[in-house]
Amino acid sequence: MVGNVIPISAALLDREPSGGSAVDLVVGRIKELFEKGNLRVGDPLPSERELCEMCAASRTTVREAMRILKVYGIVEVRPKTGAVIVDRRMDAVFELFSFSTLKLSRQTFLDTQGFRRLVEVGGFDTLVERSTPADIAELRAINEAMRSHSSSSEASLDDFRFHAKLVSILGNRQIDELYRLMKPVILRIMESVVIRGKFVGTNYTQHTGIVDALEGRDRLAFQYRVAEHLGAGRDLFAEEGD
Repeated sequence: MVGNVIPISAALLDREPSGGSAVDLVVGRIKELFEKGNLRVGDPLPSERELCEMCAASRTTVREAMRILKVYGIVEVRPKTGAVIVDRRMDAVFELFSFSTLKLSRQTFLDTQGFRRLVEVGGFDTLVERSTPADIAELRAINEAMRSHSSSSEASLDDFRFHAKLVSILGNRQIDELYRLMKPVILRIMESVVIRGKFVGTNYTQHTGIVDALEGRDRLAFQYRVAEHLGAGRDLFAEEGD
């Protein structure tokens, strides 16, 4: 074995995953190694040749199994290291959702913005407690960068950066992770709203009001402005079915 892969017991290698195609058998064998603790997140996988020997499979079969594991967000290929066990399963789910949802529905908009409203409007007290002058300055800088873009996709990326920064001030890693996972869907909503009639200048003005209210510790103004901002595109989705 190479790298720091934990030695694999002979008993485990002798067990044959039941049923399925040759590719399924390779995927099943790697899954067994993970479940038994022989492989953990961050460990490199055995080489392609070693996997062929372990699974009595061809290189073509092993490569197809690796492709499937990459799609599932379980394996990542890194320079000089090779295939490494990772855990990007939720990322893969959200990326697939974002790709397959060709037409955003009104319900998707309402559900997504409703979640964001609970976090961003409801987080005022924590934001006031934790925000620093440097945080305020960074929010303003991101907002200025957003205004400078001519394309909706670039402006939407900075729009997301603004809200991700706002949420990061809360200091809750689980919420940060949720926003990261939801990024594809949130970006689709942001870009769709801009394309369908809400100019970047409007976003800039609303962001400025949000930062001003946060800096001034004005609860009512902050909560009103965030709620207004997140709900601004609702009417643009009124004609779409749930």
